[in-house]
Amino acid sequence: MKFTAERIESFKWPISVSRKIGVSKEQIWDLITKPGNLEDFHPYCKKNPVQEWPGVGSKDEVHYYSGWVLLREFVNWEDGIGYDLLIGREGGRKSYVSWRLTEDQEGIGSLRITIFPHNLQHIPIAIRWIPHIVMIQPGLNSYLDAVLKGLEWFIISGEPVRKDQFGTHKWFSNKE
Repeated sequence: MKFTAERIESFKWPISVSRKIGVSKEQIWDLITKPGNLEDFHPYCKKNPVQEWPGVGSKDEVHYYSGWVLLREFVNWEDGIGYDLLIGREGGRKSYVSWRLTEDQEGIGSLRITIFPHNLQHIPIAIRWIPHIVMIQPGLNSYLDAVLKGLEWFIISGEPVRKDQFGTHKWFSNKE
């Protein structure tokens, strides 16, 4: 399935979380464009093998502690600004994700991650808002918040984030 602007706009209720990181946007860009970068800062990522890198056409995998393996396919790459990707199971439906950098007047960078989730898009809009509000939105908000906290932790401390460092997650942590 091709993700055109019209297709992306048809997704209802994207989830977006932003965080001021405390360093320049160039430093954040350098981190998020390093091959296998999720292994440094993603608290639910066991490993992040790269198939192709960098730029449009890049592909990597996210191996979650829960056992899920999702493929990321980068469809837009704007140096110093951000990138967009599709993420999902191999051969399955994909969510659209946008990573965007900004910088304030003092030179402090922020990163915003927006997910246009594929979940529930096939359900009539009059019905899908209930599970979206009850399950999808809170789950993805806490997920994105933990990822951005991990990025901030790593870029400031230089220490890789630990598994579940900012709390467990019902979808992405171990199911023990």
